[in-house]
Amino acid sequence: MFTTDIQTVGLLVDGNDFSKKEALLTELVSKGIVEKNIKIVVYKDKFDKKEAYTCPTFGINHLNWSGKVTEGFLKDFIKEEFDLLISYYDVEKPMLMLVTQNSKAKFKVGFTTIDKRLNRLMINTNVREYKVFVNELFKYLKNIKPNTI
Repeated sequence: MFTTDIQTVGLLVDGNDFSKKEALLTELVSKGIVEKNIKIVVYKDKFDKKEAYTCPTFGINHLNWSGKVTEGFLKDFIKEEFDLLISYYDVEKPMLMLVTQNSKAKFKVGFTTIDKRLNRLMINTNVREYKVFVNELFKYLKNIKPNTI
């Protein structure tokens, strides 16, 4: 069963449309993912350098003129080979899509409203329905064989 092989999870969240990161994290932990193995990064349309964010947060200004990520924590997040990347956004935004596209995660999951080429598994719900998303995700993961990834 693939779900037992998931040790590390990257969680890419659009902080503009979804503010219940902690509740989403709790749902993932309730499915057996160890909290310290979940890394979260949050995107904000209006990133304020002076604001204190509870999670590593980035914005469009963390991209240079040639389209390269300039923020260290975001580069590390992209390079990390997570067992699972959850792209938790249902509105296409170039910065979020760039991170999903470049992520070295082994398996990527997102929403059906996002470009189908970015994720291996797409769930048909919206960001406000995080419990539905997590339940559907784990229902599908239980049926996936690790060697098919």
